[in-house]
Amino acid sequence: MFTDSDADLNYFLLNRTFESCALKFEDYNMPVTPSYCNWTWDSVLCWPPTPSGTIIRQRCPYRHGLDPTKYAERRCSTKGDWLGKNGTLDFPATQTGWTNYTPCYTPEMRYIIEMLYIDGDTAKDKIKIAERTRYLEIVGFSISLTALLFSLIIFWRFRSLRNNRTRIHKNLFVAMVIQVLIRLILYFDQAIIQNNHGDGTGGMVRQGIDNTPILCEACYIFLEYARTAMFMWMFIEGLYLHNMVTVTVFQVQFPFVSYVLLGWGGPIILTTIWGAMTARYKFNHKCWWGYNFTYYYWILEGPRLTVILLNFCFLLNIIRVLVVKLRQSHTSDIEQVRKAVRAAVVLLPLLGITNILSMTAAPLKESVLEFALWSYTTHFLTSFQGFFIALLYCFVNGEVRSAVLKSFRVYVAFRGTGRNMAPRRQSFYSVAYTPAIPAFDALAVDQSNMATNRILEF
Repeated sequence: MFTDSDADLNYFLLNRTFESCALKFEDYNMPVTPSYCNWTWDSVLCWPPTPSGTIIRQRCPYRHGLDPTKYAERRCSTKGDWLGKNGTLDFPATQTGWTNYTPCYTPEMRYIIEMLYIDGDTAKDKIKIAERTRYLEIVGFSISLTALLFSLIIFWRFRSLRNNRTRIHKNLFVAMVIQVLIRLILYFDQAIIQNNHGDGTGGMVRQGIDNTPILCEACYIFLEYARTAMFMWMFIEGLYLHNMVTVTVFQVQFPFVSYVLLGWGGPIILTTIWGAMTARYKFNHKCWWGYNFTYYYWILEGPRLTVILLNFCFLLNIIRVLVVKLRQSHTSDIEQVRKAVRAAVVLLPLLGITNILSMTAAPLKESVLEFALWSYTTHFLTSFQGFFIALLYCFVNGEVRSAVLKSFRVYVAFRGTGRNMAPRRQSFYSVAYTPAIPAFDALAVDQSNMATNRILEF
């Protein structure tokens, strides 16, 4: 049975390319009287021959930032010419006229346009900056993905690194890998589709995630879930480190199950509520475009912002404890400041505090310099965050380097001595990889000192 959805699909397929538009009116005989405006293609929609002195309307195209339930319009003059933007013949050479898509804009798109075009002379420069930052993001996320994957391999490979701290690290790294991987897939998909549209001739549109209903929305749901999970595990990192450094009575039993429920289960609840509300509000918008501008997005951004604020409080208290212990060790004032600042810089990416910049509104109405500074700084910190965390807490970590070097030496010894020493080498290999037994009977003060020294090692 021919349904309304089939009619909508055929409507957009017959109106989205120049070739289909020309084919549609190939055999059309233009009436001599009264005068008509000829059919035209405005690079988005196909407009049929229209009687002079009339206004023709079509439903808005199914594109980002446009509401397909609204209507775009064109004006045909009394002389049979398409009118331009100001109601005059602005295009005498092509006679294509101007299409008014203003009624099509969603509230989010209208807000962006109003902010961006307050100073119309700088709008194009800001758009170019936004395009360049996308390339920066792709490079940064690619490097971060590689670093995070290598870090996970190292953490899972060496048994000597299997402790409570690295268990939390691994969960954080997995959440970051999922988020980065989805982002890269979406970015490459959008780049392919945009390049297909780039010539403006209206060639056949390549099918991808960005223009596939349900699949596109599902990708963004998983992206927001992974991002929320990343923030939750950053909170767990901050809570665990804060307890290790500052709490005098440390729990004997490590509450890893509770951490897993909070880190992976909590985001499921938040994302489900957000997804249901967004689907209701954005059901007719392509791929939920602009969902991050809606009030419903604070269902996710609110808890994320709370995590950043709590981790910032943890950081201040950790720095306070470090300074107190440095003073007790009679360290010079300059050395105390240096170590405290270094510890703070090391903990900033792990606790996610650098993400506060990405939660601020883009300065679209400010100068080009201010917008460029915000855009490059924000996207650099966001895209390279995974690389910095992997670098600081895996690649340059003393415990990790010791385990890798020990494994390398064992491998070299095994390769160089022959098979006669195999039993002894196997014994040495087992000793080298004996997992550390958690010292639950140690004093809380010793645990606090160990955590403090680990921070100061960087």
